[in-house]
Amino acid sequence: MTKPHTIALDGMGGDAGPDVVVPAALRVLHDGGKNLRLILVGQEDVLSAKLRELKARNHPQIVIRHASQLVNMDEPPAQALRVKKDSSMRVAINLVKQGEADACVSAGNTGALMATSRFVLKTLSGIDRPAICTTLPSVRGHTRVLDLGGNVDSKAEHLLEFAAMGSVLAEVNGVERPRVGLLNIGEENIKGNEQVKNAARLLAASDLNYIGFVEGDGIYLDDVDVVVCDGFVGNVALKSSEGVAKLIRHYMTQEFKRNLLTRLAGLIALPVLSAFRRRIDPRHYNGASLLGLRGTVVKSHGGADALAFANAIRVAILEVEQGVPQRIDNHLATLHAARQAL
Repeated sequence: MTKPHTIALDGMGGDAGPDVVVPAALRVLHDGGKNLRLILVGQEDVLSAKLRELKARNHPQIVIRHASQLVNMDEPPAQALRVKKDSSMRVAINLVKQGEADACVSAGNTGALMATSRFVLKTLSGIDRPAICTTLPSVRGHTRVLDLGGNVDSKAEHLLEFAAMGSVLAEVNGVERPRVGLLNIGEENIKGNEQVKNAARLLAASDLNYIGFVEGDGIYLDDVDVVVCDGFVGNVALKSSEGVAKLIRHYMTQEFKRNLLTRLAGLIALPVLSAFRRRIDPRHYNGASLLGLRGTVVKSHGGADALAFANAIRVAILEVEQGVPQRIDNHLATLHAARQAL
């Protein structure tokens, strides 16, 4: 029997902490996590109480690792890194560094998670800045988008690194020779700032399958598998998209509740509406990868529920199984060798 994968879960992170993390852990184990071991990191009495409440205190695949501190969602990353050395987030990442866990999943403070992961795990050779990457639905499948906020001021060379890392993640998810697009204000070569134009030249000269510029709607509509952008731009695009999805659901609910006739129409259309809701439900796409580190770290949305956090755990499991950091390291080595040969 193969060695079980071990995932460290920041049990205190996010808006709800143990109320979400513990049920999510049990959901993953119930849904087929036989070859899995989970370490719940946080205040032992709180985590134990939650496990007892769910009648799972002595679950054979769950252990608790005590951590006396927690990182607040609005805490400055530098303070969390300097002062919270025994936080649930820091201890969970330390477990990856020490080899006791294969990956860490946290719904905590994004800035603190990125800063702590980078400090503890370090970056891969040739990586200046890690990037946050997530998967979004598109009309033809899925699109990987990065960076989503890890770096708010990136150079062209960073965007090239992001493209390479995003391509590896797409390959891990079954996409052969992923098509890479660079997010821009237009598809024409004359459009964009110097950062984007310089990145385009680097991407065109690389061995990546670079297809050119894509606009914001191209994330969801065009034939592209990986969309690369600066973290500031990416985070704004992501949050705007989430807002539009919520607006659509709000308007549809209002319209179907308008009168008796629309309520009846809603009942008839219920199967279609349910399928539509599932396809755009952000909970099914929860779990953003921190790429470029010497270890696997996955960021869950801070407001995630148990279903969403469980999906973030599954993202971590897949990346462990596929050896994502090692594959990125190999890909970047090839990329840098090719650039030096020019």
